[in-house]
Amino acid sequence: MLFIAGVDGDVLHSSGALRQALGAGIEHGNLLTALVHAEDRADFAAAWLRLKEQTEPVQVDVRLMDAQGAYRRLTCNASRAPEGGTIHGSLRQVDAGRESSPAEPSLKERLLDGLADNLQVAIWAIDAQGTCIYHDGKGLDAAGLARGELLGKNLYELYPDGNASSKAAFTGKMAHEYSLVHGIHWESWIVPVLNGRAEIDTVIGFSLDVTAMKRTQEELRARLVQIEKQQEVIRNLSTPIIEVWNGVLTLPMIGVVDSVRTAEVMDALLARIMEKQAHFAILDLTGVDMVDTKVASHLIELVAAIRLLGAEGIVAGIKPNVAQTMVALGLDLSTISTQRDLRAALSYCIRRMAPQPPQESRASVTAS
Repeated sequence: MLFIAGVDGDVLHSSGALRQALGAGIEHGNLLTALVHAEDRADFAAAWLRLKEQTEPVQVDVRLMDAQGAYRRLTCNASRAPEGGTIHGSLRQVDAGRESSPAEPSLKERLLDGLADNLQVAIWAIDAQGTCIYHDGKGLDAAGLARGELLGKNLYELYPDGNASSKAAFTGKMAHEYSLVHGIHWESWIVPVLNGRAEIDTVIGFSLDVTAMKRTQEELRARLVQIEKQQEVIRNLSTPIIEVWNGVLTLPMIGVVDSVRTAEVMDALLARIMEKQAHFAILDLTGVDMVDTKVASHLIELVAAIRLLGAEGIVAGIKPNVAQTMVALGLDLSTISTQRDLRAALSYCIRRMAPQPPQESRASVTAS
């Protein structure tokens, strides 16, 4: 049961449920105070005065005359609109257990108030038309909203692009979603609520401010991306593939060569051979101090793979201790072309690429 009143208490708008409950006394232009029981008018007037002087919501229990002329004990929650010209409020039936002590809140209300006052949450509720009937929570401060500021306002009109889950809740579908509203990241649970006739007439939203968690996730994600880029740079620096001559690639390998590095080298080198249409690939082991069985096998496999691509693999700069290790391992090195150092390997490649004189020319030269 919702109403909008002027600051002097004259009724400007009222919901159908409120008009049905209180009758003609709540029609446009009537004074709300005229329906208040005589014994409650002082408390109601004091609460209304607080509404006129502050923007924080006010709650008061009051007896109002209904359509049959009887007084009903109702709880009034109201707040002054930000522009200050109107009061937005809602009325609901007081719990039976509170009749004897209107000032003592029920356990449900104390639990709800405890959550709203101590957690970074926004708790809200709307009716079937999308009108806000509850609006509270400590998390509203970060969003720049006052508690109760949206009472009586239509959330479907205020947030036209973010109401799919709320509307679906009126069909019985509970929702759990993430959204960005008023610059705040919210994790929300949207729950349909049944009335006494087993009909869904209210939807409650519980929204948790997860902005700090989202920011941390984004920072971690950015750091992971940065680390991956740094690792890629390190891999490229540790195994640079250089085109030293037209059709000749060289791969200087430095330090300890393990199985992981040789596997990465194989992928990168074979791709570059295809890209450059290279004829020779020189594996420069001058900076390698030690190899094991697996690494040596990988090098032989790499030379074989280079040959399958139509190029020739050359191993250069093998150190004495590495040569002894490879021989001691009993590996078949007869299919591998080796050179003393990078300079010798490059000279070998240039000689192989130099145009050879025709057979007849060589024969005439020999005869002369």
